[in-house]
Amino acid sequence: MPRWQELETFLTLAGELHFGRTAERLHVSTAQVSQTIRKLERRIGAPLFTRTSRRVELTPAGRRFRADLGPAFSAVEAALADAVEAGRGVTGTLRVAFGDAAGGQLLAGVAERFRQRAPGCSVEFREVRPAEVLPWLREGEVDVVLTGLPLPGPDLVTGPVLVRERRFLAVAAGHPFARRDAVPVADLARVTVLRWSLPDPWLDDHAPDTEPRPRAGLQELLTLAGAGAGVLPVGAHVRRYHPRPDVAYVPLDGAPPLEWGLVWAAGTASARVRAFAEAAAELVREPG
Repeated sequence: MPRWQELETFLTLAGELHFGRTAERLHVSTAQVSQTIRKLERRIGAPLFTRTSRRVELTPAGRRFRADLGPAFSAVEAALADAVEAGRGVTGTLRVAFGDAAGGQLLAGVAERFRQRAPGCSVEFREVRPAEVLPWLREGEVDVVLTGLPLPGPDLVTGPVLVRERRFLAVAAGHPFARRDAVPVADLARVTVLRWSLPDPWLDDHAPDTEPRPRAGLQELLTLAGAGAGVLPVGAHVRRYHPRPDVAYVPLDGAPPLEWGLVWAAGTASARVRAFAEAAAELVREPG
């Protein structure tokens, strides 16, 4: 029977696909990670990873094992967290990250409701750039993040969708698009599209000519759009919270809505995280 350490090491390596980063996350040596994986492969009787000097990949057997193991492993970790929290109540500090003013305002309302049901737990807010979302979650810098969905990864858990909003394009005030009532999705293929680092599978399929700015914040990207360096896809809330004389916001026709929700690292779904996610879902369900 595989040991807990072997399963944890396998799932971490399956997410990172890098022995060094896996060792850092587990606070062990790279040699220990390699040794643990070899033991697990011997127990199973099949290789789980292919390794070369340049990359690490899951084998077909490894992919099947991760798909079967991941939910069960997360459920066991959640049960352990429940037992600990039940013994001491919902206490401590919950670290919550958001990306802009709209997200911060939403989370402030959630936190007020959350404190009513968990008065012994405080909420600490942190502003996060798109490029920092995944590292902060995976390295334990924060407990939960309000972010655009989907945010893929076997080591991440996504709560319910909290907000759906129409997509717009932020364009320079003098751009030809600025004179339109709406821009069809097909026209994205004719312009440079500014992007940050968070994945957006729909945009990947419809905007082949992209200009990634992985470390840029929203104001930097809006400045680039206002200077004519490209067009920036945004949600409807951006035009309400960030009006600028150099930028026009034009609806993007034929695009699905942007979705936003809470995301946390698998295995960290403490009672605090779940209570906060429940408070968020209740808040957005209320009329008004």
